[in-house]
Amino acid sequence: MIRLTLTQHIRDWELMNKLQHNLACGIVYKSPESYVVRLTVTKMSDLFSKIIPLFQKHPLQGTKRLDFEDFCKVAQIIKIKGHLTAEGLKEIKIIKSGMNRGRK
Repeated sequence: MIRLTLTQHIRDWELMNKLQHNLACGIVYKSPESYVVRLTVTKMSDLFSKIIPLFQKHPLQGTKRLDFEDFCKVAQIIKIKGHLTAEGLKEIKIIKSGMNRGRK
């Protein structure tokens, strides 16, 4: 399963709920182990019709932009069912290993 998770400090709870409401997708929840709130979107149709276009129109900055570009690559592989092949899974694992804290 592919998912996009946006994380903010708990003080931004209302902002995250408004974002979820305006996008009409995802779920918002407070992380029980910390002071963060998360908006998570897992529905492929929402990712392709709402989330990806939003961040393509309003690009992120710095390494988050690079992570988003990698996310889009993985989403495209899954969309064309490439994750069902050994080669596709290998490619996803390579991309994933370089995302977030794995980025050099």
